Amino acid sequence: MYQDKIVNRKSSNRQSYDTKRPPEKEMIFGIRAVIEAIDAGKALDKVLVRRDMSSAIGRELLLKLEGTGTQVQRVPIEKLNQFTDKNHQGVIAFLSPIEFTPLDNLVASLYDEGKTPLLVMLDGVTDVRNFGAIARTCVCAGVDALIIGTRGSAAINGDAVKASAGALHSLPICKVENLQNALRFLQESGLRIVAATEHTERNYTEVDMTVPTCIVMGSEEKGIYEENLKLCTDQVRLPMTGVIESLNVSVAAGVFIYEAIRQRNRQS
Repeated sequence: MYQDKIVNRKSSNRQSYDTKRPPEKEMIFGIRAVIEAIDAGKALDKVLVRRDMSSAIGRELLLKLEGTGTQVQRVPIEKLNQFTDKNHQGVIAFLSPIEFTPLDNLVASLYDEGKTPLLVMLDGVTDVRNFGAIARTCVCAGVDALIIGTRGSAAINGDAVKASAGALHSLPICKVENLQNALRFLQESGLRIVAATEHTERNYTEVDMTVPTCIVMGSEEKGIYEENLKLCTDQVRLPMTGVIESLNVSVAAGVFIYEAIRQRNRQS
């Protein structure tokens, strides 16, 4: 029901790896260079690693990436070559334009400040423009943070920042390795988890979001992943009365977010 935008590309006889080449200043090439970037605390959005890389220094890199929240993709050498003509040694890292915020630290600090947390979690929203638009709405509405997974999420790059009108520079982004663990943590921390899904008859205005709340928006075609949906405390939907039965995910997110703001303003 709440679908991210999908761009249909014409098929080609030549295999395409969908490699829009970012500026070289947003990338780091080479195994040792990426290791040094990790040691220096650089924020990485994702790292592409040659599929058959098995050297000792390659294994050292993979060990360093564990627990950093950085997405690692094993790819064929052809994809790496499409990003640069330099000697990448089978590894290309993409720098993130923002710093990520640990989820546990964020929730603790919100409670310490006496706030009633309002968070938004995106489960598989991959379109950069939708992601940026949601981030922009979050900042405008005063949402405390946006939560995404390391896999199956839109790239955090210059295009995302542009789509957000710069909002990503002022909105805490929590990048977690496992959304299910994050949902369990939020529940244990006293947050109501509100899922936006068509698989319910309950209207979105019927759930109380004046309490600590995390709104979960689903992916492009599949909605919220079933195992994640089971962990949500409330499932609600937007009423659909027209001939079109779905909304763009950034539009739907805006409706849910501002319903939470409406309820909180009415209460105060």
